[in-house]
Amino acid sequence: QVQLVESGGGLVQPGGSLRLSCAASGSIFIFNVMGWYRQAPGKQRELVAAITSGGSTNYADSVKGRFTIARDNAKNTVYLQMNSLKPEDTAVYYCSVGGGVGDVDYWGQGTQVTVSS
Repeated sequence: QVQLVESGGGLVQPGGSLRLSCAASGSIFIFNVMGWYRQAPGKQRELVAAITSGGSTNYADSVKGRFTIARDNAKNTVYLQMNSLKPEDTAVYYCSVGGGVGDVDYWGQGTQVTVSS
């Protein structure tokens, strides 16, 4: 069993920054990919960024150049640094683990990010 606990969400003005963290516990070593998804009201959940145990990264086109995903394997923690935030980034952000990019075996509980003036 794997538990994922997110933190770092909140309210920020457009152009601001936030850093999300996700601490994983349990049998995390069997999963190659950790990632972040988001779901805005009335929209489908979408992949924001993913990172493999070797450090390879994938980003949604909408966040490239603004968001950075990083992973600390020793701490079983994944981070999402979000800069130049826009109102359209407003969503619940979910941490995930899985065997490959786009594969999800476990979800976190989600953390709300609201970008508004």
